[in-house]
Amino acid sequence: MNVLIIEDEELTAERMESLLQQYDASIRVMSMLPSVKEAVQWLQTHPQPDLIFMDIHLEDDLCFRIFEQVHLPVPVIFTTAFDEYMIKAFRVNSIDYLLKPVSYDSLSAALQKYHAMKRQFSQTDLETLRQAIGLPKTEYKTRFLISVGSRLRTIETADVAYFYSEEKITFLVTKDNQRLPIDYSLDKLSPLLNPDDFFRANRQFLLSLPAIKNIHTYSNSKLKLELQPDPRTEVFISKDKVPLFKDWLDA
Repeated sequence: MNVLIIEDEELTAERMESLLQQYDASIRVMSMLPSVKEAVQWLQTHPQPDLIFMDIHLEDDLCFRIFEQVHLPVPVIFTTAFDEYMIKAFRVNSIDYLLKPVSYDSLSAALQKYHAMKRQFSQTDLETLRQAIGLPKTEYKTRFLISVGSRLRTIETADVAYFYSEEKITFLVTKDNQRLPIDYSLDKLSPLLNPDDFFRANRQFLLSLPAIKNIHTYSNSKLKLELQPDPRTEVFISKDKVPLFKDWLDA
């Protein structure tokens, strides 16, 4: 299970990671982030975790600002020293609300609740799980409106091989190698696309699985991708993203 910790106290975040490892050594903490700004940036450029542990008071604002800036279809366990935000927490993605200092028993109970809900609705019925914990149905873009000269046309998301950014312009590349500029940045695109179908390879490329022709190991533990259609530039998965990329391929 991939977990994200959003917590502004470094020692508290490290203790949470230790408690998670104590509960299940296979749990992978993807990152520990101290602020709304860093959390928003991370969530816009990385695959979604399975579960988020989120402190309410972060170093630059309340955590609820995160939900205002990114689409976050992920269950959340809130951790805080204050209980006045409990009702507001349960209006967003919360499946539990733990008061600090978080004990192993309370953490264990919250994780058991999360796993029980997943088992009840099965991993193949995630939308039912989302509805059961009060999250809105996830809606992803199914088509894009493109301007071609004086004409407008639509491109189905299913026909997109990848998106890439070049000189501050974002291009959509179709499976039959049409390259069309669109009015979205890659940061804006990421939360609009189904994370099962698209992966943010790096700052320049957001790609679909069918676009990957070959994968090669490269120096410094990076991966080099061959894409189709040919992007006319080299595309790499950095060392820190390789585990996430492999998880995505093996979903």
